[in-house]
Amino acid sequence: MDNCISEFDLLLETSWEVCNKIGGIYTVLSTKAATLQKNYKDKTIFIGPDVWSDDNPSPYFIESRTLLKKWVLEAELPEGVDVRVGRWDIPGKPIVVLVKFAGMYAVKDRFYGRMWQLYGVDSLHAYGDYDEACAFAHAAGIVAKSIFEYYRSHNLVADPANPRFISHYDEWTTGMGLLYIKAEYPEAATIFTTHATSIGRSICGNGKPLYDQLPNYNGDQMARELNMESKHSLEKAAANQADCFTTVSEVTARECARLLGRRPDIVTPNGFENNFVPAAAKFAAARNAARDRMLSVASALTGRKFGDDTFIVVTSGRCEYRNKGIDLFLDSINKLASYHPARPVLAFVMVPAWVDKFRPDLFSALTDVTVSRLADPVITHTLHNFNSDPIINRIHQLGFSNDDAARVSVIYVPCYLNGADGIFDMTYYQLLPGFDASVFPSYYEPWGYTPLESVAFGVPTVTTSLSGFGQWILDSFDDTFTACGVRVEQRTDSNYDHVRDNIADDVLSLVNSTDHEIKIISKAARATAKAAAWSNFISFYIKAFSIALDNARARNK
Repeated sequence: MDNCISEFDLLLETSWEVCNKIGGIYTVLSTKAATLQKNYKDKTIFIGPDVWSDDNPSPYFIESRTLLKKWVLEAELPEGVDVRVGRWDIPGKPIVVLVKFAGMYAVKDRFYGRMWQLYGVDSLHAYGDYDEACAFAHAAGIVAKSIFEYYRSHNLVADPANPRFISHYDEWTTGMGLLYIKAEYPEAATIFTTHATSIGRSICGNGKPLYDQLPNYNGDQMARELNMESKHSLEKAAANQADCFTTVSEVTARECARLLGRRPDIVTPNGFENNFVPAAAKFAAARNAARDRMLSVASALTGRKFGDDTFIVVTSGRCEYRNKGIDLFLDSINKLASYHPARPVLAFVMVPAWVDKFRPDLFSALTDVTVSRLADPVITHTLHNFNSDPIINRIHQLGFSNDDAARVSVIYVPCYLNGADGIFDMTYYQLLPGFDASVFPSYYEPWGYTPLESVAFGVPTVTTSLSGFGQWILDSFDDTFTACGVRVEQRTDSNYDHVRDNIADDVLSLVNSTDHEIKIISKAARATAKAAAWSNFISFYIKAFSIALDNARARNK
């Protein structure tokens, strides 16, 4: 490792989710940062969007008036592009540059035309968030070039004649930044990481079979069919122009090869830091607090008492009904109910949707000593689109009533668990120790942090072979609960019912396990999470840095 510490002079990594917690990429970057800081102290600078205001400041950004002060004073940025420098308030506290990018909208048509001429990026069919993402990426590219030039002109590199700069871009939303650097500052090595291809996600989201038909798909053709031409065109150009192209799992690498026309140079799996997991001495108290809250909410909602022997299982994640396997989870829990398990089972679907507010009747019931059954006792918050929400519709279709006779109950939590939702008022991580099992039966999941988070808390977990995490488990362990805390079900485009039954059997086996068996499983789960630590996985990124620098050196000759 020591031989790799000085391999580059400066690494700039750009993402829409820097200091901006909206999805899984935030987890990737914010957990990776501590290891990058340990290995390359302040040689990594993250670049993110400044979408904040005085009234709505980023809770993750600590502004500094001294960091990169001389560059800020000297930088000649276009009108409408401004920066703030500080540190990301996460372990490692890396340097961050937040970029305001409003000025890029005025020049977008000229910029789009140039990207078409240079790289064939088709922005003509853009809609939705395309312009915003590209405006930020364009501005971020300008900022990156300015920083590189500053470091070089001020002799902040080992060899100013041959600077070892790396510019790393995450996801299609930053693709224009990579293409800008490639055109305007070719001395910098570029890395592009796709965490999920835009066209692959769209194929799955539209109910089409991805895996059985992958050899027959053409990415450009599918983009036209699904009205994804601009995003796909940009992502494909960034992937093919990068000095090093990476993705997070072998599952997605095969998808990239077929749909983007380039197989990634290296798979860089997503590592993990479990520094938010309660210490062993505090874990029992954390578990009891989480269970007490969840059982209280369930009792207030249903008007029935849930005892300490209740088995609590969860699925969570982004609100993608099919891709995340929420449909399969509900059907598996329904199958489990037909087994009439010996212990009562409480299944939570913790998936943020188009939430309106917490239910006032449930809020009152939580403080009322009298317990009575509420109307529709399967959901904790109201929805703007109640009649069209697929999760609540499926819960109703399956007939879950959560009455006194039910051995298996389902509760839908459609809000973001940030500690201030009005009902639980605990974060997801505070609730996680209280679960007895988690199930993430994904259909489309390039990696899968939710199962990795679960095993870090010692929670036995079920996932599928279509997730990157599931594939890593199959490559690294015997996928039994006692061996690694995880069961990986082999999922295809055509075995839905088989996987449904297997997941029900998996959960039933945990329901019937003894306390001694659960201790063994929990210990194995925690060991699995430790194996996925960034200290182990950072070696894949070090290899990516080397590939990018070598290819840039050859290109610049």
